[in-house]
Amino acid sequence: MPIRTPSPSTPATHQRPRPRPRSRPRRAGLLGGPTPILIAALLWGTTGTASALAPAAAPAAAIGCAGLTLGGLLLYVTSRGARALPAACTRGERRLLVLGALAVAGYPVTFYPAVARTGVAVATVIALGSAPVFAGLLSWATGQSRPTARWTAATAAAVLGCALLVLGPRLSGEGEPLDMTGVALAACGGLSYAVYSLIGGRLIAGGHGSDAVMGVLFGAAGVLVLPLVAGTDTRWLTEPRGAAVALYLALFTVALAYRLYGHGLRRTPASVATTLTLAEPAVAAVLGVAVLGERLPAASWCGLAVLGLGLALLTGGRSGRMES
Repeated sequence: MPIRTPSPSTPATHQRPRPRPRSRPRRAGLLGGPTPILIAALLWGTTGTASALAPAAAPAAAIGCAGLTLGGLLLYVTSRGARALPAACTRGERRLLVLGALAVAGYPVTFYPAVARTGVAVATVIALGSAPVFAGLLSWATGQSRPTARWTAATAAAVLGCALLVLGPRLSGEGEPLDMTGVALAACGGLSYAVYSLIGGRLIAGGHGSDAVMGVLFGAAGVLVLPLVAGTDTRWLTEPRGAAVALYLALFTVALAYRLYGHGLRRTPASVATTLTLAEPAVAAVLGVAVLGERLPAASWCGLAVLGLGLALLTGGRSGRMES
């Protein structure tokens, strides 16, 4: 029996291609975009208050390095895929991992001595204020992205607000001359932060898991700074208060905060992420007033408002991103 072919007037719906379902836009969710980065900044903002509760005999650098060692190793052990990451990387990516771990280890090595020389306020504003500038310039220089007008304006406002917030007491005439060595060390801390943020963002954008990348970077950095912890007087760690502070820093400001930061880097450029973390000094200032009984002058409160405006401008839309 011959097979009938449909005539032009005969409907042949079975031959029509089915329309493709419209793809729904991917939602960032709780762990996408700026949200986890801002949460991480909130956690980092508690480090100053937590450190102030440590025993008086605890050196500042030892507190930071102890938190990095414990938290970095914990992050490595609990991060899925961290052990297999070096083998899955290319030779160039393995070099980036080494450079990133050195940058992570370099932050407490430079930042805490800067704190000892210039004080918490000056070291914080120089390190955190210079980090987004370094990140933007390095990202532009390496061809990853270039600044947009929105990012430039938001970063300038955030850095200005951060400066007014932290340096408000000095603007009132109560400050002392700056130690230029401390200023240079704080700027090196900001550069270290920018470098490992860019490296982490690049490896994550290359298809590697954020948990694995952060686990390897901070686990290796924890091992690198371990001799610095062991070379100081560690008796403060045997006291209940000292152990509690070190454990809090390790669990919340390193292991949890940097896991969130890695998740945020999935959809947020490192240059934008470093600007968002300028929320950290705002949190530190508010906690200083609420918990430690500190007082802020009017200039600091104005800086807090300008900083909030800059962060709101940066998170207000897609144009706040760097252009690729």
